[in-house]
Amino acid sequence: MTYDAMFTAQLDALKKEGNYRIFAELERQCGAFPRAASHDDGTPDDVTVWCSNDYLGMGQSQTVITRMKEVIDSCGAGAGGTRNISGTNCHHVALEAELADLHGKEAALLFTSGYVSNWAALGTLGSRLPDCVILSDELNHASMIEGIRHSRAAKRIWKHNDPEDLNRKLADLPANTPKIVAFESVYSMDGDICPMEEILDVAEAHGAMTYLDEVHAVGLYGPRGGGISEERGLAHRIDLIEGTLGKAYGCMGGYITGSHALCDFVRSFASGFIFTTAIPPAVAAGAQAAIAHLKQSDTERQAQRRQVERLRARLDERGIPHLRNDSHIIPVMIKDPVKCRMLADILMRDWGIYVQPINYPTVPKGTERLRFTPGPLHSDADIDHLVDALTVLWKQCAIAHAVA
Repeated sequence: MTYDAMFTAQLDALKKEGNYRIFAELERQCGAFPRAASHDDGTPDDVTVWCSNDYLGMGQSQTVITRMKEVIDSCGAGAGGTRNISGTNCHHVALEAELADLHGKEAALLFTSGYVSNWAALGTLGSRLPDCVILSDELNHASMIEGIRHSRAAKRIWKHNDPEDLNRKLADLPANTPKIVAFESVYSMDGDICPMEEILDVAEAHGAMTYLDEVHAVGLYGPRGGGISEERGLAHRIDLIEGTLGKAYGCMGGYITGSHALCDFVRSFASGFIFTTAIPPAVAAGAQAAIAHLKQSDTERQAQRRQVERLRARLDERGIPHLRNDSHIIPVMIKDPVKCRMLADILMRDWGIYVQPINYPTVPKGTERLRFTPGPLHSDADIDHLVDALTVLWKQCAIAHAVA
């Protein structure tokens, strides 16, 4: 067996399709975000990042940085073990209390990432609840899909953001069957927001547990950053709210919140929690500082919304199509993986604009896109520069298409 040849053949096929991923080597500049230093040949030394999930720039917040420095000086670098074996620090406990308060729940449980929290929680619930059926929105994140698959529970896929289809699927199940309805608030690729109240009405009518992924909404929506569920006054109706510390909060980690019994259940049975080293205490403290700050400050959210609206308006002025949604995510559809990669490369090389092409398997083939995430630290001049660059490239693409 020549295993490397097998690897290479599949990699070559991926490259031919235009779906091979190339990582940009960037060095974030503290205090200068969204500027970053590029270490790739053939690109400007300094670029502007337009695709970061550090949506509010909290990874650059002096409040967060100062708190992390204080705790690394007092506690050292790592947690020292799993949460069960020496790895539970006072900063983990304090962060879990902060998260429970954020969502109005009795308890919270930390994980090493949002991916792991979805995989571990759904995997554990589905496998430990007898005869459980998980009903999953068809566009749920890969981490939710993997958790459901890992659970080996029966599953039903319902049409995206379609409460009527969910109702039909639930009605087909016996009334006494344990059921979990799993969905997201903000879907990260199209930027659309779920009809949350209607989904909850359907789930409650059938006695189903509700599992909400708020990773692209926490910190960004609601008066304290509790997400879409807080903004719409619905958090109290949701059994489990899952989120991340690696996006709007600018740090690292994932979590679930819910009742004491639910969180203790996952804590006690989830292998993805039990057998992994806890996040560093300094990271936990930095995340807590970010959450506490955004609970009482709306400045960052309002500044972000202004820049999102400005970029949308400027794209409209220039006739550059983008998906309409009510969130902070602006997808400019290219619908071709090779062209998407080419446009991203030209933006980086000639304009100092970094946006990563989004292609299969993150999105279905034929829906490739450039996904822009304006933040409060993007200036008006940054937006104008981006729109000027896209306008030039759009005209060139139109001419090339006409000639072809």
